[in-house]
Amino acid sequence: MTKPESTSPAIERLEQLEFDLPEELIAQRPLARRDASRLLVVDRGQGHRDDLVRSLPELLPPSLFVVNETRVMPARLRGTKPTGGAVELLLLECLGSKHPGEARWHAMGRTSKKMKAGLVADFGHGLRAEVATRRDDGTLEVVLRCAGDVDAAIDAVGELPLPPYVRRAYDAAFDEERYQTIFAAERGAVAAPTAGLHFTPELVDAMEEAGHRFARVLLHVGAGTFRPVSSERLDEHVMHEERWQVGAEAAGAIAAARAEGRPVVAVGTTVVRTLESAAQTSGGDLEGSGRTRLFIRPPFAPAVVDHLLTNFHLPRSTLLALVMAFAGVETTRAAYAHAVAARYRFFSYGDAMLIRRPPR
Repeated sequence: MTKPESTSPAIERLEQLEFDLPEELIAQRPLARRDASRLLVVDRGQGHRDDLVRSLPELLPPSLFVVNETRVMPARLRGTKPTGGAVELLLLECLGSKHPGEARWHAMGRTSKKMKAGLVADFGHGLRAEVATRRDDGTLEVVLRCAGDVDAAIDAVGELPLPPYVRRAYDAAFDEERYQTIFAAERGAVAAPTAGLHFTPELVDAMEEAGHRFARVLLHVGAGTFRPVSSERLDEHVMHEERWQVGAEAAGAIAAARAEGRPVVAVGTTVVRTLESAAQTSGGDLEGSGRTRLFIRPPFAPAVVDHLLTNFHLPRSTLLALVMAFAGVETTRAAYAHAVAARYRFFSYGDAMLIRRPPR
């Protein structure tokens, strides 16, 4: 048992986000059944115990589970330059289109040499790209062109961009099904909101039968979610920016949950960032949309979210800092040490933890 933490001390330095993780605990493939994953139940300031994701219906009183309905794009494009050299693009965000058969994208690029404005690459299916601008941060603005619909061409030749720690060959038939949540609707993410990967229609049915409800919000997960913190001082870290949206239905469901005394459970850190960004922006009604660079770390008092379901995160990451803000610093360290010792599976295709916080 860990010592109770009513409030978490501030974490200020990168070294406070370190922990030892054996590489063999990084899951390379998910389990055969989504809801068969292990679940570490963590009570803030009180300790933790082992369970399974399929036990979720009984682990909380009737609650409102808020999920992220973003869909991962086939954002990785592999092609060739006119010289025959290999080119790889990771599409990040569509910046608009002025003409049919053409679209401008913010992207990351990789080839044998520095990618400069004017470089042209062919990706097959009639899809070509030209580098329009190289930004100061090394990312690119590219113009994609084809004879037909650009999105259809991307779908035909692109791959879902598996995280960099999944070190195996891309398996299109497998990953295109398992690296999407059952809630996925609107395409735009370059990474899955991984806590949602544990849900099955059967689990959702069981949770609704137990009195739980579901609401959907949107945050398109960017590649920056995998970027480790590089600044030794956390207040010097520049957060990646992501687009979020809370619709009228979700805002109404959250308001109703508050009125009923029904806890709000964020399914994943992306939902936390969405709801807490909306709360900071709106000043009351959560309905709206915007872009966020919110860096959640201790001490932090959530305005909307009561409990958090999340996977296990990278050392030196902003996501680990967010978990510490919800569970408490020492409680998180003890939980992660137990997860390593008990051989939990880590990261996107791995196991999960449920952080239960005291009533407000």
